[in-house]
Amino acid sequence: MMKNKPMWLFLLCCGVPLILAYTALSFNWLPQSATNSGKFVDEEVTISDWQQTPGVLWTIALNAPVHCQAPCERQLNDLSNIHTALGKNQRRVNLAVFGREFKVGNVVSYPNQQNLEPGNLYLIDHRGLVVLEYQPSLDVQENRMRHKGMLKDLKKLLNYARSS
Repeated sequence: MMKNKPMWLFLLCCGVPLILAYTALSFNWLPQSATNSGKFVDEEVTISDWQQTPGVLWTIALNAPVHCQAPCERQLNDLSNIHTALGKNQRRVNLAVFGREFKVGNVVSYPNQQNLEPGNLYLIDHRGLVVLEYQPSLDVQENRMRHKGMLKDLKKLLNYARSS
């Protein structure tokens, strides 16, 4: 029995985690909550001709076609406030507007994106992949809470990028 002890310890160390993982999956014991405030974009959307500034990891983008009036105007006004709220992380995040010429500060204008919802804010990575979506609300307080959630998500993403 003593000469087979290492083999039994090896099988025990490998088998117990596998059995626990299988049990957790079969009884659906995994948490169903998410830590992000935004909604992941269902289909893969990549912005063509994406030009990113070196050192900038993420972009907050607003899809604001010409026909989008009230929600887009409100979001345009909030866009620079969101960027200011990033504090020391401002240099690592760009601002973009799709569908309108917008010449204010460091906002970059891009052509209209048909596959993105008008009036929504999006987080886009440095390669042009749209990752998270934030829908506007008619209620000012609820809209402010969604923006705070976006800032929280963005700060997490920036911290993950720094650690990798």
